[in-house]
Amino acid sequence: MGEASVKTLETRTDVSSPTVSEHPPGPSRTLVERLRAPRRPRLWFEVVLIAISYWTYSLIRNAVPEQKAAALRNADWLWQLEHTLGIAVEKTVNHAVDSVTWLIVGMNYYYATLHFFVTIGVLVWLYRSHPGRYAATRLVLFATTGVALVGYYLYPLAPPRLMSGENFVDTVLVHHTWGSMASGNFKHVSNQYAAMPSMHIGWSLWCGLTIFALASVPWAKVLGLLYPVATLVVIVATANHFWLDAVGGMLCLAFGFGVSLAWYGSLPHRLPKQPLDTSPPPLSNALLNRIRR
Repeated sequence: MGEASVKTLETRTDVSSPTVSEHPPGPSRTLVERLRAPRRPRLWFEVVLIAISYWTYSLIRNAVPEQKAAALRNADWLWQLEHTLGIAVEKTVNHAVDSVTWLIVGMNYYYATLHFFVTIGVLVWLYRSHPGRYAATRLVLFATTGVALVGYYLYPLAPPRLMSGENFVDTVLVHHTWGSMASGNFKHVSNQYAAMPSMHIGWSLWCGLTIFALASVPWAKVLGLLYPVATLVVIVATANHFWLDAVGGMLCLAFGFGVSLAWYGSLPHRLPKQPLDTSPPPLSNALLNRIRR
C-alpha cells in the first residue's frame, strides 16, 4: 500500500510538473531562433529578392537630389584634404593610365561590368557551395549597400572627372567607350554626384573577403584578394572616385559585417557550410496555419 502510494505520487508529480525542457519556447523566441538558423535558400526567392533589391538601390540612389553645387564644394574640400595628407595622386594615375589606350579602355569596361557580374557570381557560388553561410553573407552585402544610400543622401560628392579646373580626364568620353553610368549617354539616368562611398570598393571587397575566407584552393584566395586591389586602381585611373571614396566603401562594408554579426552571432564564414535547419521559414508556417483555420 505504501509503495503504491509512493508510485502514484511520483507519477502525479511527473505529469503535473513537466521539466523546463518540455515547455515549448515562447512564440517570439521561436521566431527569432528560426530566422537566425541557417537554412537552405530557395532559388526563386533569391532571384526575386536580388532583382528587387538592385532595382530599389538604383531607384533610391538616382532619386537622391544631385545637389551639384554642394557636390562640387565637397569634392574641392576632399581634394584639398588629400593634398594635406599627401595622398592626392589621383590625377597622376589618371593621366598615366590614360596615355596607354588599350589599358584605359580595358579599365573602362572593367568599371562598367565586373562590379555587377562578379558580385552575382559570388552569390551563385555561395548558394551552390555554402548554403548554410549564404544568408549571413548576403545580409552583409545588403546592409553595406543600404548604409551607402544614406551616404549618398547626406554627402553628395562629385567624382574627380567632373571637377572644374583640375584637368582630370573623363576616360569614357575621351575614348568613346561604354564604361560608366555617369558618363556619356547614361549621365541623364544616373546620379553623377553619388561618389561617396564607393560601392565598387564595398562590393569588390565583399567578394574578395568572401572568396578568401571560403575558397578551398590557394590560387582562388589570391585572386579574391587581388580583385578589390585592381578595382581600387580602376576607380582612380578612370577618375570616377577619390582614394577616400574607397575608405567610405570599406567603412560601409564594416557596418555590413557588424549587422550580420549582431543578427547571427557569428561572422558568416564561421557558420556551418550546410544548413542545420531545413524546415520552411516561420512566415510560411504562419500562412499555412491561417489557411487551415
